[in-house]
Amino acid sequence: MPAKSRFTRLDAFTKTVEDARVRTTSGGIVTIASLLIVFWLVWGEWSDYRRVVVHPELIVDKGRGERMEIHLNISFPRVPCELLTLDVMDVSGEQQTGVKHGISKVQLAPASQGGRPIDVRALDLHADEPADHLGPDYCGECYGPPAPATASKPGCCQTCEEVREAYASVSWAFGKGEGVAQCEREHYSEKLQAQRDQGCRIEGGFRVNKVVGNFHIAPGRSFSNGMMHVHDLNNYLDPSQGDHTFTHQIHHLRFGPQLPDDLTNKVGGRAMGWTNHHLNPLDNTEQVTADAAFNYMYFLKVVSTSYYPLGWKSKGHSADQGDSSDLVSIGQHGLGQDGSLETHQYSVTSHKRSLKGGSDSQEGHKERLHAVGGIPGVFFSYDISPMKAFAPSSAEPSPWRRR
Repeated sequence: MPAKSRFTRLDAFTKTVEDARVRTTSGGIVTIASLLIVFWLVWGEWSDYRRVVVHPELIVDKGRGERMEIHLNISFPRVPCELLTLDVMDVSGEQQTGVKHGISKVQLAPASQGGRPIDVRALDLHADEPADHLGPDYCGECYGPPAPATASKPGCCQTCEEVREAYASVSWAFGKGEGVAQCEREHYSEKLQAQRDQGCRIEGGFRVNKVVGNFHIAPGRSFSNGMMHVHDLNNYLDPSQGDHTFTHQIHHLRFGPQLPDDLTNKVGGRAMGWTNHHLNPLDNTEQVTADAAFNYMYFLKVVSTSYYPLGWKSKGHSADQGDSSDLVSIGQHGLGQDGSLETHQYSVTSHKRSLKGGSDSQEGHKERLHAVGGIPGVFFSYDISPMKAFAPSSAEPSPWRRR
């Protein structure tokens, strides 16, 4: 037997001899239960140590000269794509008429046939057909107005589309192009007639100034008449072109990038999780009307929202480096390389009315009168909130550490 250590005499926890020890079933159960409790407490403390939550708070939005992206996906089952125009304007005086960059128009089969998508390539009513027989010196007539600045040949209108642009520049209605040689050569009227019962889905994104403004989807090419913004409604209201209405379904509408689902579950902690429906309340909204002269208006209050991952301060805050949205492609604006996210939430109220005027007596509100006139379509008027939702990530301490 080895010699006793000099520390033996200092042992305060003396042991009984093996013969005096008694092992019982209850003692084994207590031991196993104790081990499980200790393991559960250690695991819970480790999980709590690694938990990351997002605590949103409101601050004053001090950004200036910023831009934001609007992403939409809206179906119009009773209006063909050729008649739909997307326009954007804001209080700074900037206007975007006939927005095409970043926007796709998906041709839909008639509602009676299920409204399924049709090949997008069938949308081009102004396809350039071979016109070599006209000769290289051919200069198409513009039929009164001056040639558009974007004409392929200066001072001439070589295509039906260029004639339409020339008419819009002087605020003239165009119609179906009867008597216009370029449109007759391209069979514009026949192609328009073939689409009269079809629908259209507008999807994509575009960039706007972060100021008060509106965007709308209305029939016909838009142009300015004095101080008024008007649309050429001839083809839309022509009974021979079909029974058009602005029945629509908003599949998706958001300002800025979409929040990932795993992030929305963190925002507000376990007691109050967000969903993307809270951020985009117009998603899956449907409106039905049988009146061609009908106007829908949505009034949106947009709130900037910034999300920063855990440790973002050490990586730098890209938002403080100025707005560089024009340097990134549509869909990438607001996505930081350090995992930060600059997006927007919005609240909405809506209003609808017939352009023929009248009251809401059918809905029990005889005192509510509507003005006569206006442009049929779907209008979105957005206002920018001076407040900003600031949502930094942080590690949530245990209740006893929180004290």
